[in-house]
Amino acid sequence: MRIGNASGFYGDRAGALREMLTGGPLDVLTGDYLAELTMLILGRDRLKDPATGYAKTFLRQLEDGLALAHERGVRIVANAGGLNPAALADAVRALAAGAGIPVRVAHVEGDDLMPYAQGALTANAYLGGAGITACLRAGADVVVTGRVTDAALVSGAAAWWFDWAPDAHDRLAGAVVAGHVLECGTQATGGNYSFFTRHDVRHPGFPLAEIAEDGSSVITKHPGTGGAVTPGTVTAQLLYETQGVRYLGPDVTARLDTVRLAEDGPDRVRVTGVLGEPPPPTLKVGVTRIGGWRNEVVFVLTGLDIEAKAALVRTQLADSLEAVACAQWTLSRTDHEDAATEETASALLRLVVRDPSPDRVGRALTSAAIELALASYPGFHVTAPPGPAQPYGVFASSTVPADTVPHTAVLPDGARVHLRPPPRPDAPREPAPEPRPPREGTADRAPAGAPEDTVRAPLGAVAGARSGDKGGDANVGVWVESAPAWAWLHRTLTVDAFRSLLPETRDLPVVRHELPHLRALNFTVTGILGDGVASGHRFDPQAKALGEWLRARHLDIPAHLVPAHPVPPHPAPTHPAPDPEVGT
Repeated sequence: MRIGNASGFYGDRAGALREMLTGGPLDVLTGDYLAELTMLILGRDRLKDPATGYAKTFLRQLEDGLALAHERGVRIVANAGGLNPAALADAVRALAAGAGIPVRVAHVEGDDLMPYAQGALTANAYLGGAGITACLRAGADVVVTGRVTDAALVSGAAAWWFDWAPDAHDRLAGAVVAGHVLECGTQATGGNYSFFTRHDVRHPGFPLAEIAEDGSSVITKHPGTGGAVTPGTVTAQLLYETQGVRYLGPDVTARLDTVRLAEDGPDRVRVTGVLGEPPPPTLKVGVTRIGGWRNEVVFVLTGLDIEAKAALVRTQLADSLEAVACAQWTLSRTDHEDAATEETASALLRLVVRDPSPDRVGRALTSAAIELALASYPGFHVTAPPGPAQPYGVFASSTVPADTVPHTAVLPDGARVHLRPPPRPDAPREPAPEPRPPREGTADRAPAGAPEDTVRAPLGAVAGARSGDKGGDANVGVWVESAPAWAWLHRTLTVDAFRSLLPETRDLPVVRHELPHLRALNFTVTGILGDGVASGHRFDPQAKALGEWLRARHLDIPAHLVPAHPVPPHPAPTHPAPDPEVGT
């Protein structure tokens, strides 16, 4: 089956659905609209209007694409239902009826666990793909869901296409891995890629997977679209927002340490060898709540005496901040010595305040900062005028027994099918052996006792990385492209070395996971993001650039691993490229 993706988040490229439908043959087209922050946004929407709570952009895409999908026989599966999949299903039916398009619409519900704990804004269990499978088996042309796992959009559709049983663990695990590669859209085709200068990624095409009956797949994209599909781009996405070698899911546990990648032609990467184990008996539950109120002021410090200027501001505002629950100062030394422009001569001093009361972090506080304008450091100015306090969100996760969640498929004819968790085997399957460290022979390193020539260089000279968030935690996946580089990376980038290179992680729990088939290490950092992206805990609230910071850090690298000449940027085309479409 050929299954594509047309959305990696709520606000992704608006024209992607049409691009995927017109760019080449497909059997199923998926769209991923949900993330931890999105659930908070939809929760606030639902507070204002209980009839909302779903991703409205999906409907706008269907206005342009539903007739195309019907003409081409492409089924559409999307988690755009968010907190109200039934209302979105009704809206899709109304859209289809108004346009005279005879499509059958179904939806999946049961993930919404509200009312939940006191103060919860949303609480949703992460369902698997069984509800999607049931809807497609009943003849649905469009299936909308609430909070299913991102990969379930693909694995649920593949289980329908191939009629897999719930205990087909290896096949399901292969589809889950393909779904994980597709779920973030153009991140699999060169977007957000460490080695982006190797390819023209100004307007990358969205990815698709050719899935075989045995669960193996080929990751590719429509012909003539931008970007690239390589073992590197697929590896980067495989490492994104994963924790450990066992990728736990409601339908199956996929062993990421068994994944093997191989080039299968231009812009084609074959994914094989994935082993699956039974799913855990529990489901993850994501809970959001309003954590309080926040505000911020960014002071611009220009020229000389940057540290003294910052100290003066902090002293002058100390009394105003005494009653505030949390006040965080960050000085970013973006200034350059003897700079040719005023901007590059300036540093940024950022004050972020949080409190349960909007009054303590409202205009009174930001106005106190502005009142210093003529009585503080020379060159005083800020990046924005004083503003009111804004609510911020908090994300937390827990688990519930899978058999307590009413996973329900609502079929096109309105029939309701209640789905039970997959049966657990009486005796657990013997797990795949843990990966062994790489063998370090003469091809991988200097002979024993011989000094190794090294050069001081950034880690990114030999390694790629991708990072992301899971609630308040972050992961950083690091990979290399050759066996000698892998042997060096494996022995060098220990947890202690990781903490040394990224001092912000020094006092936090860090765990290293090994994925030898991918020549990759994956580090999980607990607590670095505080209460999650919506709390605005740090400068990079989703840890999207944590991996690139790691790549920019310098260490001693064997000289034979560092390329003599970096790969040049992809040459600019001789004809103007079309303007990329802007997501909403």
